[in-house]
Amino acid sequence: MKIAIMGAAGRMGQTIFSLAKNDKDIEISGAFECDKNSQIYTENSSILPACQLEKALVLTEVIIDFTNPESSLKTIDLAEKSNVAIILGTTGFTEKQHEIITKAAKSIPVLLSPNMSVGVNILFKLIQEAVKIIPHYDIEIVELHHNKKKDAPSGTALKLAEIAAKSIGKNINEVGIYGRKGITGERAEAEIGVMSVRAGDIVGDHTVYLAGPGERIELTHRAHSRDAFAAGAIRAAKWIAKKPAGLYDMSDVLALK
Repeated sequence: MKIAIMGAAGRMGQTIFSLAKNDKDIEISGAFECDKNSQIYTENSSILPACQLEKALVLTEVIIDFTNPESSLKTIDLAEKSNVAIILGTTGFTEKQHEIITKAAKSIPVLLSPNMSVGVNILFKLIQEAVKIIPHYDIEIVELHHNKKKDAPSGTALKLAEIAAKSIGKNINEVGIYGRKGITGERAEAEIGVMSVRAGDIVGDHTVYLAGPGERIELTHRAHSRDAFAAGAIRAAKWIAKKPAGLYDMSDVLALK
């Protein structure tokens, strides 16, 4: 299967490239970065400027994109024009940008997930089930990432909060609290707190606290390296290659629904 990697000079892009080139079932049709990225022009670099992506899509079945919202939307547009499936690991999309992605999924297969690791997607499922059993417990989410991460809270934390809210019949836009400061008063019963830590080179930790009278449950996922995310993205690419147009996520890949 032929894949193109967008954002190949980034932390995730490099890890995906490394795993993909050692996978006997995958051929890399191209690795791309924004045209101004300095790594494109270094000696012996295999990374190409993004302006050459469209040409490479003739030989591509799936694009894997871990970049930023603006870049990803440009890639989606090219994927639509070339009828190529796309895996989106980018986070930080606005509601309007999500609408553009949903529209694109009517003509091509699109897999959008804030986290491609198997473990995190199992955590999504566990939270969904646990919250249904104890809907009256307080729900708090704490996420830790490296000090270079640009968006907060993480896409994974936002997804956890969304799942938890939906499981108790709430809208996260109405009950989500992102950080606290000052005299906040007593915690509202339906409140879901999401806190972000940015420090050092932490790959990614997420803990969901379910706290009730006299006890609490802590469900935690810790990423030891980016290999888990990259392996999930490659697994998703293999899965989506022959799928019809539609909007998918990792729960579809892992048959967790």
